[in-house]
Amino acid sequence: MNIIFDLLQVVVIIIYSYLEALVKLFIPVKRKSVSGETVLITGAGHGIGRVTAYEFAKRQSKLILWDINKHGVEETAEGCKKLGAKAYSFVVDCSVKEEIYAAAEKVKREIGDVTILVNNAGVVATADLLSTKDEQIQKIFEVNILAHHWTIKAFLPAMMESNHGHIVTVASAGGHVTVPFLVSYCSSKFAAVGFHKALTQELAALGKDGIKTSCLCPVFINTGFVKQPRSRLVPILEPEKVANALMDGILCNQKMIFVPPFVKFNLLLERILPERALVALNKMLRIDFDAVVQGEKKKD
Repeated sequence: MNIIFDLLQVVVIIIYSYLEALVKLFIPVKRKSVSGETVLITGAGHGIGRVTAYEFAKRQSKLILWDINKHGVEETAEGCKKLGAKAYSFVVDCSVKEEIYAAAEKVKREIGDVTILVNNAGVVATADLLSTKDEQIQKIFEVNILAHHWTIKAFLPAMMESNHGHIVTVASAGGHVTVPFLVSYCSSKFAAVGFHKALTQELAALGKDGIKTSCLCPVFINTGFVKQPRSRLVPILEPEKVANALMDGILCNQKMIFVPPFVKFNLLLERILPERALVALNKMLRIDFDAVVQGEKKKD
């Protein structure tokens, strides 16, 4: 009888969830305030990290900015200060666990506990697998997923003690759908998406409902991260658009943030279309970028 009761309870929750989603289409979701929150952003010296820092600065958060590029991260900090926010810059190589832990201790000692953590730092190698150097593959995983473990192990205990915080995983649409010549990158982003989902479930199991999680999954962004991205149908996004979507998702405690939203439809197609149809769809999309293939620069 217990299993029948549990099944009925699940059905009721499913119906309620769909009705709630329908209501939210017409009634805006209440946004939380991040004023006064202490926000740490990795990879803040350029691109999405920089623009996201500016969005938090506009909302009077306290910014802690990490990047391997000293000039870039200091420039971001100055921009945040001009917007009226307190900002602190740190030069940190997120591929080195010891640097992460040392910087984290310094942050906690000199500034205080982090309440919003944005794991944004990332690296990529655009090449076929055999042309990708071993050290490139290792660094991709060190920065794109292992660093998330070290930053969260450093800052999560204080969030758990107060049952308050927000952890943001910057992943990619490449963490859900694959692209040739980005094998290591896509693998690391699949890991990041899985990490976000598992961490979210673990926090729920521990009863830490005050710690929210969000995962950002955009398509190609015009930051120079991937050289000359192009596609027949998939848009190349500007950093400001992605940062705005991320901020909106954080303020609404959105779990998975797809930019543009139609990426969710692609995920559905991957599950229902036969393989031959998926190959034809990929050919139609013509997703392309500068890459090294078999030791030489790929030609269109």
